[in-house]
Amino acid sequence: MCSAPVLPAPDYFDREIGDLARSLIGATLLVRGVGGTVVETEAYGRDDPASHSFIGLTPRNAAMFGPPGSVYIYLSYGCHLCLNVVGRAGEAVLFRAILPEVGRAFMAERRGATSALASGPGRLGQALGVSLADNGQMFGAGDYSLLSAPSAPRDILVGPRIGLSKATDRLWRFGLAGASGLSRPFPPQQ
Repeated sequence: MCSAPVLPAPDYFDREIGDLARSLIGATLLVRGVGGTVVETEAYGRDDPASHSFIGLTPRNAAMFGPPGSVYIYLSYGCHLCLNVVGRAGEAVLFRAILPEVGRAFMAERRGATSALASGPGRLGQALGVSLADNGQMFGAGDYSLLSAPSAPRDILVGPRIGLSKATDRLWRFGLAGASGLSRPFPPQQ
């Protein structure tokens, strides 16, 4: 008998942020019914100099201090909307890439492209049609859904986060081994 994917319970998100980021690999991410399998994430902690919350609560990062399981979207480089799920207060997981499986035509139309549809956080945000107005919504209670993976992926890649100048030693980037659509290659695994 097959079991259907289920939404994680709200307390699922209330855990160590690296563990949460790793656990989301293989889950299904949907925004207004469009999305696919999560293949790459990054974790950002409250005591993390690379995190938006490191300086404390501001109007820009206020959603990051919302309840576990809430949506945090920020504007990167003035043009890319990046989607995160909040863990504990001041902590979030950035969705870096998904396999575009549901609503692929919508994603292609939004992106104006048919390749690399949701590879990289900016492309992912554009493909899914996220908006700053969505900040603070709860996963599972509206337009945003996360469905648990049918089984936990066995081969998860681990490496340093991308594009940072601070806290570069933290191995808080996670990816599904062998998945197409990763935003960048991972370093060789030991």
